[in-house]
This record gives sequence, C-alpha cells and structure tokens, in this order.
Amino acid sequence: MPTAVLPPKENALFKRILRCYEHKQYRNGLKFCKQILSNPKFAEHGETLAMKGLTLNCLGKKEEACDLVRRGLRNDLKSHVCWHVYGLLQRSDKKYDEAIKCYRNALKWDKDNLQILRDLSLLQIQMRDLEGYRETRYQLLQLRPAQRASWIGYAIAYHLLEDYDMASRIIEEFRKTQQTSPDKVDYEYSELLLYQNQVLREAGLHKEALDHLSTYERQICDKLAVEETKGELLLNLERMEEAGEVYRQLRERNPENWSYYHGLEKALRPATIEDKQKIYEDAWVKFPKGLMPRRLPLNFLRGEKFRDCLDKYLRMNFSKGCPPAFTTLKSLYTDKEKVSIIQELVVGYEMSLKSCRMFHQNDDRKEEPPTTLLWVQYFLAQHYNQTGQQGLALDYINAAIESTPTLIELFVVKAKIYKHAGNIREAVRWMDEAQALDTADRFINSKCAKYMLKAGMVKEAEEMCSKFTREGASAVENLNEMQCMWFQAECAVAYKATRNYGEALKKCHEIERHFVEITDDQFDFHTYCMRKMTLRSYVDLLKLEDVLRMHPFYYKASRTAIEIYLGLHDHPLADENKELKADTANLTDKELKKLRNKQRRAQKKAQLEEEKKNAEKEKQLKNQKKKKEEDDEEIGSPKKELVPEKLAKVENPLEEAVKFLTPLKNLVKNKIDTHLLAFEIYFRKEKFLLMLQSVKRAFAIDPEHPWLHQCLVRFFRAVSRSKDLAEGVQLVLRQEIARLFGNCDAKSFNEAFLSKHSGSIPHRLAAARMMYYLDSSVEKKAVELAVALDESLSNRSIQICTEVLENLRSGSLGNSKEKAEVYRAECHKLFPYTLAFMPPGYEETMKITVNGDVSAENEDLANEM
Repeated sequence: MPTAVLPPKENALFKRILRCYEHKQYRNGLKFCKQILSNPKFAEHGETLAMKGLTLNCLGKKEEACDLVRRGLRNDLKSHVCWHVYGLLQRSDKKYDEAIKCYRNALKWDKDNLQILRDLSLLQIQMRDLEGYRETRYQLLQLRPAQRASWIGYAIAYHLLEDYDMASRIIEEFRKTQQTSPDKVDYEYSELLLYQNQVLREAGLHKEALDHLSTYERQICDKLAVEETKGELLLNLERMEEAGEVYRQLRERNPENWSYYHGLEKALRPATIEDKQKIYEDAWVKFPKGLMPRRLPLNFLRGEKFRDCLDKYLRMNFSKGCPPAFTTLKSLYTDKEKVSIIQELVVGYEMSLKSCRMFHQNDDRKEEPPTTLLWVQYFLAQHYNQTGQQGLALDYINAAIESTPTLIELFVVKAKIYKHAGNIREAVRWMDEAQALDTADRFINSKCAKYMLKAGMVKEAEEMCSKFTREGASAVENLNEMQCMWFQAECAVAYKATRNYGEALKKCHEIERHFVEITDDQFDFHTYCMRKMTLRSYVDLLKLEDVLRMHPFYYKASRTAIEIYLGLHDHPLADENKELKADTANLTDKELKKLRNKQRRAQKKAQLEEEKKNAEKEKQLKNQKKKKEEDDEEIGSPKKELVPEKLAKVENPLEEAVKFLTPLKNLVKNKIDTHLLAFEIYFRKEKFLLMLQSVKRAFAIDPEHPWLHQCLVRFFRAVSRSKDLAEGVQLVLRQEIARLFGNCDAKSFNEAFLSKHSGSIPHRLAAARMMYYLDSSVEKKAVELAVALDESLSNRSIQICTEVLENLRSGSLGNSKEKAEVYRAECHKLFPYTLAFMPPGYEETMKITVNGDVSAENEDLANEM
C-alpha cells in the first residue's frame, strides 16, 4: 500500500532533503528526515525512509542504510523515488545489473522521469548494454529534443553499435541546427565536426570524409589533426601525388616525426632501396640538424650504405652529446651484421679520439671536444652490456666515470650493467650513488627504489620514495593513493621472493582495486564528455576501458598473485604454535632457556616497533580527521581492509587464483603464459576439459615451449590415471590426446621432444624434469641432462642457469644437492658477476649499506669482479 501523500509543510521539507543530497549536505538532510519521521502520521513514509537510507549510505553507514531503504520500498512499492533510491544503493555496492532492474521498475511508475532515464543510461553504457543504451537515449531525445546531449548520446549509441551510417545522419541533423558563423572560432563545434569525420572514416567512407574535411576545414580549430587526417585519407583513396604534398608540408612542420616519413614513403612508392634512400637524402639537405631522417634509413639499409649512414648519424650524436643515442639504435640489435658494423665503427672512434681527438685520423675536420670521447665510451658500455659482454661494458663505463665522476647517467648505466650481470646488490649500490648526486631528481629516485625492491630491500625502497611523497603520511599509503602501480608490483615480487605471501597478496589486491577504480571513474566522463564535446577522446576512453586489464601492471600483479595462490595450495602455511612446540620438544633445558630469552627480546623489540607504528598511525588519523572536517562531508563507504595474515591463510586459494586469471583469459589470449597458468590451476582442481582447453590454446601459440611440454606430459599422465570420469569426457580426452601425442606414451613423447631440442638448455631442463617425474629411477641421467653447459648449447643465459640451479636444490631432479654445488661453481666461471652463483657466505661478506659504503676488503673483491 502506498503511504499517505505529504501535506505542504512536510512536502517542502522533503524537497529540502533532496536538495541537501544533491549538494552533499548530508547532516542537514538527516535533520529534515528526522522532522518528517518524528510525526507519528509519517513515521513510515516510504520515500522519506528511502532518502534517509541513501543519505546514511553516503556517510558510510551501509547496514542501517540498506534496512531503511528496503523498509521504505516495502511501504511504497509504487513509488518511483523508492525504486530509484534502491537502484542508487545497489549502484554504490557495484551491483550494476540489480541497479538497472531497479531503475526499470522506477520507470514503470514514472516513465518520463529524466533523472531516472539519465541514471539508467549511465549504467547501461558502463555495463556496455549498448542496445538498452540506444533505447534509453532515444527516450531522452524524445523528451528533450532541444538539448545537445540528447542528440550526441543517441549518435554515440549507434556509433558504438557500429551502425556508422545512422550515427553520421544523426550528427548531421544535429549539426544543421547549430547556427555558427564560418569565421567564428568555436572549439565545441570544431570537435563535433572532427567526431563526425571520425565516424565517416570508421565506416570506410573515405571520399565522403575527405569532402567533409575540405568543406568545414575553416571551422576546425585543430589544424594539425586536419592535415594528418587528410594525408591518411588521400593514401586510402590512392591519390598519391596529393598525399605526398600533404606529408611534405607536415614534415616541414615537424621533421622529427617518423610517421610523416612513413606516410611520404607510402605516397611516393619507391621501387628500389636507392629510391627509398633518396627520400631521406633530400631531407638531410633540407634539415641538416634533423636526427630522424638519418635514423630511419638504418632500418632498411645494409652493407656499406648502412655503414655510411650510421657513421653520419653517430658522429652527429656524439658531437652534440646525445645520451639516448644507444636507445635509438637498440631495435637494430636483432641483426648480427648491423651489430658488428656498429661495434667496428664506435670502437674505431674511441681509438682515434684517444690518439688525435678526431673521429678518424684522415679527417680534415676540426678536433672534437673531450666530451665526445666520454659519450663514445658511454655508448660502448651500453653496447657491450646489450651483447652480454658485461666485463668489457664495465671497463668502458669505469673509464668514463674516471674522466667525469659527476655525470649521473654514467652511474645509472653502471648499475644497469650489474643488474644484467645478475648482481642486483652491486647494482643498488651504484644506483644509490647516482641518486646521491642529484637528490631532487624524481626519475633517479624512482629507479633507485625499483632496484632496491629487486634486491629485496623493501624498507630502504620505501624510505627512498618517501623523499617525494606527501608529508604527514607514510610513503606506502601515499603511493597507494597515487595508484603508483610499478612500486606495488615490484613490492609484490619482492615480498614473494622472501615468502612474505600476505604482504605480496596485499599489493596484488591493491593493484586490482586500482583497476576497479579506473573502471568506476568512467561514470564521471559519461556526462562530462558530452557536455564539453570531447567526443573523440570519449570514444577512445570507452575502447580503452574495454581492454584495460591488458595493461602490463595488471598482468604482472595477476601472475604474481596466481603463482602465490598455487604455492599456498601446494604448501599451506603451517600453524606457527604447532611448529614451535615440535621444535622445542627436543631441546635441552639450557637451549630452551636460551631460546625463550631470544624470543622475549624479539617480542620486546616488536612491541616497541608496534608502539612507534601506532603513534605514527594515530598522528596520520588526526591529520585525516582534520582534513575531513575541513571538507564538506565524508562520501562513500570505507573499503574493506586488506589484512596480510588473512590473505595468506585463505580457505580456497585456487578460487582466488581464478579471479585473477579470468580477465587474463579474456584479454591476454596472445600470451602463452596465460594459458599455462590456467593449466596449473585446473590441474590442481582436476578439471580435465579445462586443462585440455588450456594446453590446446597454448599449443596454438608455441607448440615447442618448454613449460607447455611439461604441462602436456603431466596432463597425459593425469588422464591415464583418472578412472571415475564420465564416458563422454573420456571419449573427448582420448580423441584430443591422440591428436596432441600421436600413438606414443608419455615417456616416448618426452624422448622425442628431447631429441628434437637437444641443443637448447631450457628444453633439456624441461625434458629432464619430466624424465624424473615419470620415472624417479633415472635421476642421474636427468641431472646430467640438465647441467650441461657446453658452448654448442643455445639459450645459455643467467636466467636459465639460475633456474637449473634452483631445480637441483629443490629436488625437482632428485636428491642432487652435491651436484648443485658443482654446477654453481661452473656457472660462476661463466658468469663471474652473478650473485646467484657466488660462493656460499658471499652475501654476508658484501655488507652494502643504503649509502653505498663498503669495507676495503669488499671493495677489492668488487673490483676483482
């Protein structure tokens, strides 16, 4: 039954409640609610109860708010206000589907309510219910045909549904209503025209788009966008001469934009390499200081022509002192012939500059300044680091540092060399040295923090970042507020390496929350972009949000979380009290007393640290409270706190892993690791059809991948041992296994894989692991297979050798700890700088502090390396 209609006095109060909610004056709104509800006649007034609940929800009192809104709805089921409020409540809980149902119910009782229709349209575009969005925008257009947003929203609905013809017609009808002088600068009208042109281009109507651009060119403010679009359209229409002229003009405007040169290439259609080179030679004459026209030909030139062009390019860079010279050439390092030419040229420069201060002894040019030699050495250090010759790289960078010990870039490269050599501790030391030279440089500060995290120095990294975070708040909290995901992702990896799984998972979940927030932030743009007419950017935003979780930060966090959850499933965290009782049972009285004293001291220390932390937290809370008091009101409910201990002791780790996996399966299908991680989860859940799906998808990407081979063998064995599967499932599995494996068994399949890839260390390791997995009696053979380090073997890198060593130590290849030490010593000879291959006790001797101070003995040891 609907509640009684409010008399004028109470009705005026109710309108004031609505105004208070709109202006975020929640305390005042509650006072007016109390005034209405304190009257016995209206104590159960549905709409007032609903509004009180909505107001309380904004103040974070969620449970009380839900009760009031539901009570209000029960009292007045035919009130559009109650249904609308219930929808807003569901939306605040991110139950968007439920919210849409509530809005539709509200529209049953007030079908022309503009606010409800707008709110419904926002949720529909947020949830990508494009058909429903189009219908809602049509209703809004009928109700408010004079409003610009009504027309634009309706056009965007058709655009997103890829009905470009209808979208273009709607925009054209609306454009005709706009009274704009051709000479008047109107940015919003300009954006409308560019959006209309984008719709025509996406529809494939290139001629119409070009005519449209020519007609309205004077009224479009973004002249650069006009020229770039014109060039693209002329290429599509194969009007090459006109396209060439457009790209020449664009090149005049910015001779360092590589896309203009590529456009010019397409327009001129050079038949030979010489014709292609001629395009750039003309640019050399026209733009003698231009670097881009000298760099781009290096991609397609070879032999002597490549050498001549490279010579000119490098001389320009070294004479000017251009630090990114190596970075610009890095993409050429996949071609061995070009790498040898680069090395030959630059080594020649270095020898000549040392002897006569010129690039070549026969040069008639003037002498080069001393800094030229410095930049040549800087380049050579990066070159040899890229080619894996870290010893030579260190020689060159040390020579450069000796000549100029105040140049920060040199220390950064030295740190990078040590990182690539596998000694992250030494890398931290030199990066810290670079940071000390310029403490006001945020980039170096961030780099230093990143290196510290890779070295497992989490607290030191936090202190380093605190130099640039907000005062009065801890660095970690401030970085979380700023959505600094690179820091959180590196923290997660660092915590995982030290088996601090709770903290690692906390960082992964924080990154997940950032992506949820970014998705929710769309709500602000759905109305803003239509109001400000930034329509091209708005459509780009919607397309970006659809693939948001493809981002590398999300992938890294998800992978880390999945690996941790898999580890927690295989080896759940034991109860510390039980472990302690088991350990102390075998101790003598003296040892027990010593242990208890040690525990007491540790407890006291932990207590002091906790008190200090609590004092800091209290101070931060006071600051936050003060800030909130200064603001209007606190908005939204508080987030659920992420407690590391609870995260690490989750009841069902595999279900949690699936939550992180699902977006990757939908969006990162092209990475083989996605499907192999999926297999690892489903293998433990014994979901055979999903395991099959995962290996088939991985097989389609790279059938020879070492990790995939291990998954296939384990899948084969699991299927052969399973007995209680449904008949239909068994039939499918038998058919698919016959396709993947042929008629051979798991052992034969493994042997065939090994014979095919006997020259690759990663593949040998995979085969050795499966050999031992299938038959533990062949332990010796498996170990010998994995530890081979012959020069003839490919993929011999620090990473794969470290992986082999870890497998020897963990028992994946049997009881081979003695062989592990022998293998470590052999690897140490090959990679003398790598920390993982250092002799036992090395890390204790290398006492590297945050300030980079080392003892004289350790300095000598570092120099010997």
